[in-house]
Amino acid sequence: MLRYTRVQFFKPMWPFIAASGVTFYLVSKMQDMGVKSDEYKNDPRNPYREQIAKTSAHH
Repeated sequence: MLRYTRVQFFKPMWPFIAASGVTFYLVSKMQDMGVKSDEYKNDPRNPYREQIAKTSAHH
């Protein structure tokens, strides 16, 4: 049988969890900025081209 031991998980791991969240947020913002940049906004390979055209047509 496995013995139950109290092992702290969150206390030593909180900096890594917080850094992962910040990294995920920043990478997603950079990707969004890159997709919407003037250079790639009208590129036919851009999967968000139609969505960007709809939002810029409304403004």
